[in-house]
Amino acid sequence: MRLLVVIVGLFLALASGEDGSAAWLRYAPLVHARNHSALPSSIITLASTEGSPVYTAQQELEKGFQSIFGKKLSNGTTSNHGGSIIVGTIHAYEEIYGELEEANSVEEDGYYLSTKGSAVLVVGQNQRGALYGTFDYLSRLARGEFDKFAYVSNPHAPIRWANEWDNLDGSIERGYAGPSIFFENGLVVNNLTRVAKYARLLASIRINGIIVNNVNANANLLSARNIEGLGRLADVMRPYGVQLGISLNFASPKTFGGLDTFDPLDPAVDAWWANITDRIYGRVPDMAGYLVKANSEGQPGPLTYNRTLAEGANMFARAVEPYGGVVMFRAFVYDNHISETNWKADRANAAVDFFKDLDGKFDDNVVVQIKYGPIDFQVREPVSPLFSTLHKTSTAIELQITQEYLGQQTHLVYLAPLWKELLEFDLKADDNPSKTKDIVSGKRFRRPLGGFAGVVNVGTNSNWLGSHLAMSNLYAYGLLAWNPSLGAEEILQEWIKLTFGFDRSVIDTITDMSMKSWPAYENYTGNLGIQTLTDILYTHFGPNPASQDNNGWGQWTRADKFSIGMDRTVKNGTGNAGQYPPAVAALYENIDTTPDNLLLWFHHVNYNRTLKSGKTVIQHFYDSHYEGAAVAQTFVRQWQSLKDKVDKERYEHVLFRQTFQAGHSLVWRDSINQFYHNLSEIEDQAGRVGNHPYRIEAEEMTLNGYRPYRVTPFHAASKYHAIVTTSNSTVGTASTNITFTSGTYDVTVNYFDMIGGKARYKLHINNKTVGTWTGDLEDKLGYAPSIYLDGHSATRITFKGIQVTKGDILTLEGQPDGIEPAPIDYVSFLPPGVVD
Repeated sequence: MRLLVVIVGLFLALASGEDGSAAWLRYAPLVHARNHSALPSSIITLASTEGSPVYTAQQELEKGFQSIFGKKLSNGTTSNHGGSIIVGTIHAYEEIYGELEEANSVEEDGYYLSTKGSAVLVVGQNQRGALYGTFDYLSRLARGEFDKFAYVSNPHAPIRWANEWDNLDGSIERGYAGPSIFFENGLVVNNLTRVAKYARLLASIRINGIIVNNVNANANLLSARNIEGLGRLADVMRPYGVQLGISLNFASPKTFGGLDTFDPLDPAVDAWWANITDRIYGRVPDMAGYLVKANSEGQPGPLTYNRTLAEGANMFARAVEPYGGVVMFRAFVYDNHISETNWKADRANAAVDFFKDLDGKFDDNVVVQIKYGPIDFQVREPVSPLFSTLHKTSTAIELQITQEYLGQQTHLVYLAPLWKELLEFDLKADDNPSKTKDIVSGKRFRRPLGGFAGVVNVGTNSNWLGSHLAMSNLYAYGLLAWNPSLGAEEILQEWIKLTFGFDRSVIDTITDMSMKSWPAYENYTGNLGIQTLTDILYTHFGPNPASQDNNGWGQWTRADKFSIGMDRTVKNGTGNAGQYPPAVAALYENIDTTPDNLLLWFHHVNYNRTLKSGKTVIQHFYDSHYEGAAVAQTFVRQWQSLKDKVDKERYEHVLFRQTFQAGHSLVWRDSINQFYHNLSEIEDQAGRVGNHPYRIEAEEMTLNGYRPYRVTPFHAASKYHAIVTTSNSTVGTASTNITFTSGTYDVTVNYFDMIGGKARYKLHINNKTVGTWTGDLEDKLGYAPSIYLDGHSATRITFKGIQVTKGDILTLEGQPDGIEPAPIDYVSFLPPGVVD
């Protein structure tokens, strides 16, 4: 059966374009693959019924072979199985063909895949496993891998769920790819075609469950009409082995059910939840279970009645236990009104403080869902110490595919390397090997459940996440949840081949960009463990380091004129380091052994403290922000090198985002550096911070219909000011003589693109228009936009190769629209190859 010669060609429709809806399941033709006769010619499905995962596996094989090879598979017979693909459960296989030697090593959801015999075997421990094996087999073929192989593949953990933060009105909290595919106008949507396609994508990466609504849940989901809608959702996902689950609002018995209490120890409340659970399982008999966010960020919970979190979780556990359901109970519980004046106060301590005394008090079908770090999906955090605290309680790690704090899919950030660091970290509980991945699987502490929860937040955009390159994170999440020992680069290159094809330069370029992306983003946002220095009080997108402090949310940096960082030591600080097992606690307690990339997470230090690199803390900040932004500029050139090697539609889509990222990384660089330069009053040794010789500040130009405007936060604008039109109906102009040497320049305009209007701009040199644009990024990017002039709305546009003579007149013209007053920050004249 081996294909003797395989030459993989480029995708035939390269010039036409793709919308990304097929993701990694494109099944692109292998146009030069020879000896198709050596491939299987028929399918034998065992114990298949319409709508079952095995039936779906048959359909997928037929689709894949037709698309990849142009080959139609016929229906085989069990008596003559040579040259066939046999797909089904191990039980069904053994009933016909006798004992399978590998059967005892295949676990729940696992499969045995072999191409070594006269037939290809794709057999699962259950039907879902058979479907997973089918996708694995087709993935290998689609990647041009035809060597003989045989192996058993088992899941690392039983729970591999997607969490969707969709609201009943169709909006998505922290979603950047359009409205919900599940809900609109308070109800489940009528057309579920896209839901079925999403279930197919999830099954292909072996995700077995999905929570379809926001953790900040709306109790109206429990209405009779919506329960019927949930049944319809479950019906279209069932053929793919994806089980539906829902988030619950703890106060539902009172706010929705008409009781006068939601006390979990009140028999009437307990009975109410049992009854509503019976009704849901009556329509969705295979429902995966419930997800509960309680007593967090204003959400109701058992603490309202002085009950424990375990008592609250167990109430739901009792309700779903007869049906085999699971309760995922979020550990994201903290007081968001703590005082920074208290040196010992620390949000990072909250999870352990709330849950440590409850270990062993949760029912066996409760899983505590723990965010990977102690705060909230930051660009770098230590692993949450709660993983090593709960020995008698099943746990799951919560990861975030949607890039809430990490660029919101407008910045390329490949997350698998971050997740790998967390999963491979050894917490050394009881001085024994205790890698995070082995704790959440249930193996380390011999728990019956455990696994992974990934916050995905797909939307109606054709490419699911709003960005073609961001889909690498969803693919990586599924594969790491199945097998966290896989390498980040290995997973990435699989995804590239399936998504973009086999051109070596495409593979190498996207690999290089992606593997550099997390370090680059960390460098130009927040490093040394200080967190992502975004605006935590608003959109979580652009820079605003001051927002981190002087509030009750606890994502503090404690930055002042002389020093920065959280003292989380036991000796002098909040004691967070002491929440870890002794060996790890000792590492973090000692400033000399704490890794530099977590220094400011665990220690409060002077800006002039010398790092292991030999740089001071403040100089490291300056340098890393320049270095990270410089890397982001290279992503544009790298992607441009792939023109004509990637289809036009995806090429232009990605180029637009990489260009935006390159510009916004400079906003980040300048904003963070300016803030700490002003705060510390320590100069950048390289003389870069605040020194921009290629810029013309808009407020220093001759203004007509424009006026200067002091931007808040101050560091979001060059020299703290921008210009805005004098009214929302006045066309403004800003003019000046160009004093730069005559030559060819890239002319860049930094401006603010606010939501609530689409201002129009023109750039003139000597009355000749050299550029026009519209402030309409809210229509082109899925990020959370801003109604202010700030680090979220700050952006730039560049016009390349503009011929300039010294003394020419530069004029900017802005026409406001709505609430957007055509705001402009500065203009830069950049010689070729120079970054502003």
